[in-house]
Amino acid sequence: MTSAREDSQPVRPTAEDEVAAAGSELFGGPAGRRARLGTSWWTPVRIIALVMIGMFALGMAQKAPCYDGGWFQGATSQYTHACYSDIPHLYNGRGFALDVVPYFERIPDSVSGGMEYLEYPVLTGLFMEVASWLTPRHGSIQDREQVFWMVNAGMLMACAAVIAVCVARTHRRRPWDGLLVALAPAFALTATINWDLFAVALTAAAMLMWSRGRALAAGILIGLATAAKLYPVLLLGVLFLLCLRAGRLRAFGSAAAGAAGAWLAVNLPVMISTSGGLHIREGWQKFYSFSEERPVDFGSVWLIISQRTGDPLTDVNTYATALMVLSCAGIVALALCAPRRPRFAQLAFLVVAAFILTNKVYSPQYVLWLVPLAALARPKWRDFLIWQACEVVYFVGIWMYLAYTSGESAHRGLPPEGYQLAIAVHLLGTLYLCAVVVRDALMPQRDVVRRDGSDDPSGGVLDQAPDVFVLGAARDGLDEHRQDGLYARPQEGPYAQQGPEPLA
Repeated sequence: MTSAREDSQPVRPTAEDEVAAAGSELFGGPAGRRARLGTSWWTPVRIIALVMIGMFALGMAQKAPCYDGGWFQGATSQYTHACYSDIPHLYNGRGFALDVVPYFERIPDSVSGGMEYLEYPVLTGLFMEVASWLTPRHGSIQDREQVFWMVNAGMLMACAAVIAVCVARTHRRRPWDGLLVALAPAFALTATINWDLFAVALTAAAMLMWSRGRALAAGILIGLATAAKLYPVLLLGVLFLLCLRAGRLRAFGSAAAGAAGAWLAVNLPVMISTSGGLHIREGWQKFYSFSEERPVDFGSVWLIISQRTGDPLTDVNTYATALMVLSCAGIVALALCAPRRPRFAQLAFLVVAAFILTNKVYSPQYVLWLVPLAALARPKWRDFLIWQACEVVYFVGIWMYLAYTSGESAHRGLPPEGYQLAIAVHLLGTLYLCAVVVRDALMPQRDVVRRDGSDDPSGGVLDQAPDVFVLGAARDGLDEHRQDGLYARPQEGPYAQQGPEPLA
């Protein structure tokens, strides 16, 4: 058994992860048994936050060829340098340069190319509007677009630091897992393509609040995150399943009420119009109608099928929805039938990954949704880096494909067959990480988070809670424990391993 002092010490990745141990040789090697930990100002959280800021700055530097002209001088350069960003283009293209009020005023066709209203959720629209307020109104449009990108980059850097800190603090004894987020190459490369980091930061904060048992605060943050991007609402489904199994539905009710209240508080003022009678504002609907009407697009498995068969897949919404429903059915079965209740982060990662894999579009910045969840669900450097390598391949692949099809580069870049291969690499990498997470849920002794006897450090009220509702084979074990006057609950203390400790 470990001592109370050992239980209070952070888990050291160099002591349990062979890749982390090898990587630490660059900085003097793994910490020894006599190392004095926790006595310096340089705490793990502070180090991780600074590493994140440094990596974010490197990602900004990677966009330098575009900042210096690639965004403004033809389309091909921003693709061949892999430094494209939506941010400068949408400053003028969505009317911010003309002081058009998002959702309330139509964007002139002369600048939007036919997009009448801003096609982003309300809270993301507010984020963009604040950045436009901080952008000077003097100078050429190119100068203003550069400043707009820089202002947004500064605001997104703050979001990145919040994400790193939240991940580092969610698992109390595993702060160093935040380095997975801070050092993720795909994170740095995609952080300033769009505004996704804002929703990711709110989601990471929600998971931190839930891990501290603050269900209402977690729900409010999930509601705000859903008002910035749609995917965070999926976490409520995960919490419902876990709270159902643990008999903690009151906590779920608090979170759901907080999420609904926060979402409505943000959306109702923009959603409802009283001019000419009470009705839903057309500008507010644009995000949802655009998402529904959008055809098969970049990065999805549906694009491979469409390009290989020549079928435009006009019914792709039906196919994608059916596949997502099947994926969610599998997650429900895992949540209620696994021999031990899966961890919150594990199911959260799986449901968001399912949404990404089945969606009709995969923009390269969508990887940001998964990075914090992956760091919490499977904090193992080997698996994380395999997945990240696949995402970097896709990041390069999409820009080279756009360079090939831009019409200015004389087919210099990646042809459709090569791009389809890049999509397949992304899909296989994500599926690989999903498979490892599912295996950990079915075989808890392989879960590196639970290896020291922990149950669910991100689970809040679920941590160490007994099961009260399970299905399948897990129900037989629950009935046996009930007959003995006990509930099936996590094993106390560290696992007793038979034979050598698994490496994966």
